[in-house]
Amino acid sequence: MSFAQKKTSAVPVAEERRRFQRVKVHLLGRYMLPDRREFPCQIINMSPGGLALLAPGIGNVGDRVIAYLDHIGRVEGRITRIIDNGFAMTIGATARKRDKLAAQLTWLANRDILNLPEDRRHDRIVPRNPIALLTQEDGSRMTCRIIDLSLSGAAIAAENRPPLKSLVMLGRVQARVVRNLEEGFALEFVHEQSAETLEESVTAR
Repeated sequence: MSFAQKKTSAVPVAEERRRFQRVKVHLLGRYMLPDRREFPCQIINMSPGGLALLAPGIGNVGDRVIAYLDHIGRVEGRITRIIDNGFAMTIGATARKRDKLAAQLTWLANRDILNLPEDRRHDRIVPRNPIALLTQEDGSRMTCRIIDLSLSGAAIAAENRPPLKSLVMLGRVQARVVRNLEEGFALEFVHEQSAETLEESVTAR
């Protein structure tokens, strides 16, 4: 399965469905509305030009949305329509970014079709031991609390927030600070972790 995009410079939102092939995917993530409220979400279908998601907090058509999705990373766009228990949104991206999204979605779709062993959903869990040691780029360390955890990242509660995009170590796992949260910050692991060793690795002292 692969994606094809018509050669065009500017196409109205209404034509997005014709430009990109949407696939059903099961991805978890978080998103932020214009009022800076954040919610968890589940993507139900996606293309390089847009996506539909199930969400507890729904904005208005035209609202800007920033989302962080497992396997995909950061995407942003605007709400185009409201659906049952969620909404659909565009994805604003350069041609290069759309090509990357197409490749990621092709891999995800083929992985699901072939039922490959690495088809591990990045469900978020609360670790049995939520206390961890975080080492920042300058070598300083601080104790923090893991709010939730997946194979690809973690949400951290802490009084001090490392700079965005900085590299840190959560236990023995290298990660990058990708966004601030109301009570802390979110990390994206540099390498996807193993479910068997995840908790031991991040809570290592």
